Amino acid sequence: MAEKKRTEPDWQDIRVFLALGRYGSLSAAARALSTNHSTISRRLRSLEATLGEKLVERRPEGYVLTPAGSHALAAASDMETAVHTLGRASADSALRGLVRVNAPPALSQGFLVSRLARLPLRHPGIDIDLATDLRSVSLERHVTDIAVRLGRPQDGDFIAKPLGHIAYGFYGDPALCERIASGAEPVFVGFDEANAYLPEAAWLARRYPRARVAFRANNQVAQAVAAQSGVGVALLPHYLGRTTPGLQPCMLDDAPPPRDIVLLTRRQDRKDPPIRTVVDYLVDVFGNERALFNA
Repeated sequence: MAEKKRTEPDWQDIRVFLALGRYGSLSAAARALSTNHSTISRRLRSLEATLGEKLVERRPEGYVLTPAGSHALAAASDMETAVHTLGRASADSALRGLVRVNAPPALSQGFLVSRLARLPLRHPGIDIDLATDLRSVSLERHVTDIAVRLGRPQDGDFIAKPLGHIAYGFYGDPALCERIASGAEPVFVGFDEANAYLPEAAWLARRYPRARVAFRANNQVAQAVAAQSGVGVALLPHYLGRTTPGLQPCMLDDAPPPRDIVLLTRRQDRKDPPIRTVVDYLVDVFGNERALFNA
């Protein structure tokens, strides 16, 4: 007897499609789900057969969603949210679920982690997943629910909320800062070559083209730690320089212009209670600590 064609999607097929749609490659999806490439491929074919639609196309840069795939990804993300909600127990049924936040590594590690970690204590039904990536992850692919970005978005159907500005200054060990104030040539801590495109790295290279960069690291939290040793002066956002023990401002000529901090959410999520709660919390946190960021 021929096997009856499935008419309802299998949840395990949907989970695999979510991972592939979010991460864009078989390898990344397999790692996220602790499975193998063949299982990812098989589950994807199964879901496409059930829905009667081609959901992804394979291109040199990875797997790209078709228009039907983009629609399916949004619906699958809503299903995933509902599953998380059903799996939680809380006195407040409206505030349950996982909210994913993406922010740059220095802002995450140097400011957001300690503050966002307090939110589930205030709202026991909300779980937080904080991704700290130098390169922005996708709101459109539902990899994240909330994105904190430096600089305003160029396009996309998002709601953008300004959170303030990040201003910068030079910070170092007191003895090194004193030598520089007395006329010694500055030695710097900076970004590694892979991140030389970042605005702060590019500005430092233009402003001090002949200066020695004695220590390089791929994020500003690591640079702040290195600067504590006295190896060099680090160009840091004030929220890091002012809160890292053992560092003080070094009086060099100038600093790069401040950068906007913007919070982005998908327009379709504007009435989602857990996401809205996290958004409101972040707006309050940045508003209350604005002095830490400003020049």
